[in-house]
Amino acid sequence: MCLNKIIYEQEGVYIHSSCGKTNDQDSLISGILRVLEKDAEVIVDWRPLDDALDSSSILYARKDSSSVVEWTQAPKERGHRGSEHLNSYEAEWDMVNTVSFKRKPHTNGDAPSHRNEKSKWSFLFSLTDLKSIKQNKEGMGWSYLVFCLKDDVVLPALHFHQGDSKLLIESLEKYVVLCESPQDKRTLLVNCQNKSLSQSFENLLDEPAYGLIQAGLLDRRKLLWAIHHWKKIKKDPYTATMIGFSKVTNYIFDSLRGSDPSTHHRPPSEMADFLSDAIPGLKINQQEEPGFEVITRIDLGERPVVQRREPVSLEEWNKNIDSEGRILNVDNMKQMIFRGGLSHALRKQAWKFLLGYFPWDSTKEERTQLQKQKTDEYFRMKLQWKSVSQEQEKRNSRLRDYRSLIEKDVNRTDRTNKFYEGQDNPGLILLHDILMTYCMYDFDLGYVQGMSDLLSPLLYVMENEVDAFWCFASYMDQMHQNFEEQMQGMKTQLIQLSTLLRLLDSGFCSYLESQDSGYLYFCFRWLLIRFKREFSFLDILRLWEVMWTELPCKNFHLLLCCAILESEKQQIMEKHYGFNEILKHINELSLKIDVEDILCKAEAISLQMVKCKELPQAVCEILGLQDSEVTTPDSDDDEEENVGMTPCPTSAFQSNTLPTLAASGVRDDSPAQTSVSSDGCRLTPA
Repeated sequence: MCLNKIIYEQEGVYIHSSCGKTNDQDSLISGILRVLEKDAEVIVDWRPLDDALDSSSILYARKDSSSVVEWTQAPKERGHRGSEHLNSYEAEWDMVNTVSFKRKPHTNGDAPSHRNEKSKWSFLFSLTDLKSIKQNKEGMGWSYLVFCLKDDVVLPALHFHQGDSKLLIESLEKYVVLCESPQDKRTLLVNCQNKSLSQSFENLLDEPAYGLIQAGLLDRRKLLWAIHHWKKIKKDPYTATMIGFSKVTNYIFDSLRGSDPSTHHRPPSEMADFLSDAIPGLKINQQEEPGFEVITRIDLGERPVVQRREPVSLEEWNKNIDSEGRILNVDNMKQMIFRGGLSHALRKQAWKFLLGYFPWDSTKEERTQLQKQKTDEYFRMKLQWKSVSQEQEKRNSRLRDYRSLIEKDVNRTDRTNKFYEGQDNPGLILLHDILMTYCMYDFDLGYVQGMSDLLSPLLYVMENEVDAFWCFASYMDQMHQNFEEQMQGMKTQLIQLSTLLRLLDSGFCSYLESQDSGYLYFCFRWLLIRFKREFSFLDILRLWEVMWTELPCKNFHLLLCCAILESEKQQIMEKHYGFNEILKHINELSLKIDVEDILCKAEAISLQMVKCKELPQAVCEILGLQDSEVTTPDSDDDEEENVGMTPCPTSAFQSNTLPTLAASGVRDDSPAQTSVSSDGCRLTPA
């Protein structure tokens, strides 16, 4: 059952229609305007009061013999199921993006009934299709609004005889960003924000899909519904991906397959062709493609057992610092951090080195001078946006859009964490100020949704605005490609992940492909924000600091993905999960994954690959292993090298007094957890 939540409702909203009146006066059609939440989608619905309870009067889009799209009354045979039809996205999409608003002439010269004359003006549309809203000039009679949809479909002006048009705008602003058009202050543009990250999803709406419609391979209504969900993903990729991919892809795939049961399992390569065309640059598992290395089944050998050690303590850290404050034996320190992470009391200091804010070979005096320099630089950038007047900001749409998006995201970032909970929390103010300052630091990229997720743990640990900013800037240097407009970084990582998974378990890859899941889209969120939503907040601190060591190889985060998928392989295959079930299952892993267990498995996979004598060139490049370092089949077995990594023996870096963690993730002994200072969130924004 589809439940609708009414966000806004107003009677006395009129359409002024010249319905063939001889005196050219407008006919006033009174109606009711509603904004509804339906299945997490926002719908704007206007209909005459007479028809407010009659769903059969809603107009549907169709094509006449001349292929001109028109509004037309719902056929009588559809009237009895009109309510059911309206509860589906397809009905909504029948009416959006395919309609030009014009009245069809009556062929027999019969005047329509008064009821039908009113009914033909009914409309509804999804808020994702709203392009702009035009307002009346102040002091010019009743206030009115004109909705312009994408593809330049203009709906009739709605006149608010009882006022409250501003209340409608306020209701819509809860869901979309509205800003004045530079050309016309009366026009509000929708979602006038930075299009980085979201742009590549729009590639799905380009020529390949249109060509499939023309060829009759895609059902138009289903494609429109799919486009609608891609726009949801575009607006908020990291929260919508897991929910939307299942429905979107099924609609596209169902349309491709048609009704013939024999076509329900098209070859994976055929699906690959469609998706690789739809997303330029994405080519996965296309072994026939020229330039792609065919990875045959390779015996990787026995996987070693890996153990974890206890987190590096403050005492161990201090023992590795000389009299001038330099870190001694940096490689050994990184190995220790990789194997056990850091105690919480040490993170504030050590993260600055791991992220490159402090050079490893710097002295204490040099770091003090660097911090002073970076503090001055930070506040100069902060002053740039702080000193922008309201008048200036009115003429700077990008800054307005960045600010609006940041304010929206900050208010929903880690609010269950005590560090960020409650109203007027100083942590939230600092999140906002750091992200706004980053827009000055990298104005081309600015702010993209998901970046607040990367900053939150850094500020939590640093408890200092300036240090958190520069650590964030360093982290963004690593993550930049994930948020760029073309999303080349995301495409590359999905391709590389597929290559690694195929080497590890070609049978599992084949199963995923048979379920149209070979593109591993369910890993999108993992890669986009580095597992931030998959582990608990404290586990993310551990996982990130381990990854920042850049050990034991390049792209270790992809091996973490492989370890998670390998852990879920048995359930997915034994229960014969299909596309929807795989997405649902992966999504429900959030906050249920044991971070230490996955780190053990991922390290074991890396050691297994390093010891393999026939590692494919593509895999060597992904993991950063040079050809000269890989042991060839002709090499002497006694002269095996540790390829590009330092695979430590089980006993490495373990103290007899420190408990270890085996691959099962169970400690031999559980020491007391380091507690976080209770006043850690007492911050004062600059």
